[in-house]
Amino acid sequence: MTVSLEVAEGVGTLRLDRPPMNALDIATQDRLKELAEEAARREDVRAVVVYGGEKVFAAGADIKEMQAMDHTAMVLRARALQDSFTAVARIPKPVVAAVTGYALGGGCELALCADYRIAGENAKLGQPEILLGLIPGAGGTQRLARLVGPSKAKDLIFTGRMVKADEAERIGLVDRVVPADEVYAQAHAWAAKLAHGPALALRAAKEAVDTGLEADIDTGLAIERNWFAGLFATEDRERGMRSFVEEGPGKAKFL
Repeated sequence: MTVSLEVAEGVGTLRLDRPPMNALDIATQDRLKELAEEAARREDVRAVVVYGGEKVFAAGADIKEMQAMDHTAMVLRARALQDSFTAVARIPKPVVAAVTGYALGGGCELALCADYRIAGENAKLGQPEILLGLIPGAGGTQRLARLVGPSKAKDLIFTGRMVKADEAERIGLVDRVVPADEVYAQAHAWAAKLAHGPALALRAAKEAVDTGLEADIDTGLAIERNWFAGLFATEDRERGMRSFVEEGPGKAKFL
């Protein structure tokens, strides 16, 4: 299988495994969507790490496969391509991308679907589609601009240049840079900490931020207000507040 889902102690690892560069062909895209939806459903998965292995995250689409496609073929495929990535973005749990080596084109777009990105010092990220006479087609023009701002996104998309880990962190494309051999461990630790948190509140927080960004401020505040009030019906809220009153802050156990 080109993508696998391994679950341990509440953390699901979505692992790309298509040597040598984890090129994202159609079969890999479809498998990614299938397993992302599984991770979303499974109660034993409370946080997710997206990982490409020690050497490379994902070097983009399978260009040879795409070269053989004409306009009609891509019209029929483009929605499925986007849907495979959107399935990762819509996992209603914390998702962290563990980025080593190249994350280019579709690989960068996949990292953009995570809530948080930890990159190795050897990471190189970019949207080089313009060099093929194309634009990003799996969410890059939208998610990248929302993450780093339109001018920085346009620079990367217009030029097709790669950025190293330090620049990626500086412009907000990644959130933390660590030694390459520590990427997965630190990403897993981030996910594991959240896997022991209040699942419904984490889901609400992610939904409020993500949907609020697509709306005006008043609509965003309404979304927040509804989620906030709704959490007062949950056992986790009762447990968290009771622990605060009886034991002090930060000691509640939600599992």
